[in-house]
Amino acid sequence: DPDMPFVPSIPEDQFILVEEGDPTVIPCRTSDPEAQVTLVNSLDKAVYAFYDSKQGFIGNFPAGSYTCKTMVKGVEFKSDEFLIYILRATSQLPVEIEALKTVYKTGETIVVTCVVFDNEVVNLQWNYPGKVKEKGLIKLDDIKVPSQKLVYTLTIPEASVKDTGDYECTARHATKEVKENKKVVITVHDKGFVHLEPQFSPLEAVNLHEVKNFVVDVQ
Repeated sequence: DPDMPFVPSIPEDQFILVEEGDPTVIPCRTSDPEAQVTLVNSLDKAVYAFYDSKQGFIGNFPAGSYTCKTMVKGVEFKSDEFLIYILRATSQLPVEIEALKTVYKTGETIVVTCVVFDNEVVNLQWNYPGKVKEKGLIKLDDIKVPSQKLVYTLTIPEASVKDTGDYECTARHATKEVKENKKVVITVHDKGFVHLEPQFSPLEAVNLHEVKNFVVDVQ
């Protein structure tokens, strides 16, 4: 089609997510397989890469904006703009789970944190006693400096005895068959469980130079 040398692209094709170091395709396809196509970056400078009219330009491209150009009967045509985003993702999944404490009283707030290191492409799931009732708030902090880490924080307000159990986070690599899970056991007591029995009166007298012992049994 000389009036439309580039096959129209859908919005999903214009945003390209690629893992660091992996090749990708900038999918500017032509309706004429013999068309001469040039790839340019956001500075309008030519980028040299292998071109396949059925796929587009193939190669390792830095993050940024790219456009394809071609000439038809002396008229220049431009493709849609394609945006490449580079995501950091290692083949391994270092994961740590942390709890400020593992024993709580009824009414307190449980906080458990799961941290994924050196990866931006991760699916993370929580399993815990209150999940069925959708109890709990999950927050994600994406930290870039000084190093990449995803911090998932699970908060359970107004804990009850029913919140006792295993708190497990499972991280899955978005593009590779890799997963890692970590677990911590949380216990919630109905009330405080320390019992004190002082073996002395509220008011005690002592003679001059007398040594007196004050004893408390703790259960």
